[in-house]
Amino acid sequence: MVKIKKTAVLSALIAALLLFPFSTSFALTPFSSLEAQCAVLAEPESGTVLFEKNADRRHPADALARAMTLLLVVSACENDAIDISEYIKMTESAWSDISALGTTLGIMPGEELSLLDLMYCAFVGSANEACNLLAEYIAGSVGSFVRMMNEQAQELGCANTRFANTHGQYSASQYTTAMDQFLIYREAMSHPLFVEISGTYRYLTAETDTADPRRLTNPNSLLNSTSKYYYRHCTSGLTSETYEGGYSFVAYAESDDLSLISVVLGSDVIMFEDMSALMRNLSESSRLLEWGFTSFKWRTVLSSSDLVAKAPLMHGDGADSVNLRPEAPIRLLLDNDTPNEEFVRTVVIYSERKGEQLYAPITSGEVLGEVTLTRNGENYGTRLLVANTSISLHRFEYIKNQLKDAFSSKTARIIIFVLVVLFCGYVALVVRYNILRRKRLRQIAEKKRQIIEDSQNRYKDDFV
Repeated sequence: MVKIKKTAVLSALIAALLLFPFSTSFALTPFSSLEAQCAVLAEPESGTVLFEKNADRRHPADALARAMTLLLVVSACENDAIDISEYIKMTESAWSDISALGTTLGIMPGEELSLLDLMYCAFVGSANEACNLLAEYIAGSVGSFVRMMNEQAQELGCANTRFANTHGQYSASQYTTAMDQFLIYREAMSHPLFVEISGTYRYLTAETDTADPRRLTNPNSLLNSTSKYYYRHCTSGLTSETYEGGYSFVAYAESDDLSLISVVLGSDVIMFEDMSALMRNLSESSRLLEWGFTSFKWRTVLSSSDLVAKAPLMHGDGADSVNLRPEAPIRLLLDNDTPNEEFVRTVVIYSERKGEQLYAPITSGEVLGEVTLTRNGENYGTRLLVANTSISLHRFEYIKNQLKDAFSSKTARIIIFVLVVLFCGYVALVVRYNILRRKRLRQIAEKKRQIIEDSQNRYKDDFV
């Protein structure tokens, strides 16, 4: 896996790379020539992939398996299944699958370490025996823990990953992909204890009854401010170096409001005549991350304060329309060359889609439609459209329009005509009834008068 370059020209180029690894022109170079078999650069929050090379090609997982081991242990701590202050005694069985070439810290059977120290030994100190002891403590056996690792990988959507051990010692049946490693590390970085442990460059364990404190140094040189590989934005990472899988590295970095995860699998080392070396899994990771931070930014392409459309409104007090704004913004991770003007807004107003009028009153924040953002035919999200302000009902206009609507209908006009005819008929009947009643009352009064006169005349005749 080691390539030795002897020409003076190439040595000069490499020396320039070491002296100026993050120059602007280099950072902006497309990565068609990335020195690795497989790679991914992606943003963890959205899952946006900024760069990929053979992202789904299977590759030896090697020591990258430690990320899954630590993730499961940290999860158990967060679920209160275990206590980081507990002490665990090293077992004989924890050494059973470790070859002479495997990395260890010489934690001998019977020696007791705290769970927290063991986690640092496993990840920062690359101790295979610590990984196995943690597995036994969590699952009862290494085999059961490995099954948990594979189950967790499936839950995270890792379709091309299989673990055969806890520490990453080479196994032909243990493999992963650049994309799967992104998924695993994205989940891992959502756990604060994982972030703390993986981002520690130096750590000192407690003294035990059989050993002095162990001074641990993280192989992730991007965390070391005195290293030529130091990268100011890197806060976490995991290296892997094997003959079979080459040199690999998973890194997490943050700059301003942007975080990125880079995965480089199957890189190599360049050795120089002065016996210095260039670890290209580290240098290529830094180059990839810097390109991402330089070329991409979060951008709000649709703000919740944007007045996207106007909806025609009936009976509004002082307004014949209502302004609509998005209920929530759309924020996208975009390269610097993509203008906002390329995004097309498609607005749907619900009342218009139904073929109906929109009537006051309207309350601020009331959902009245939706807007969809597209670019080159690709959908970038849909947001509800809400009223920007409240609009009250104009009562006079409402009544006037109600009457107008009533008379505009043929059916309504017929009904009104019938009602008018009926009303007129009713009035005529009432008038006729009153005329006849008055005539009848006059007749009765006349008859009463005649009776009274006749009675008076008979009385006079009798008196005489």
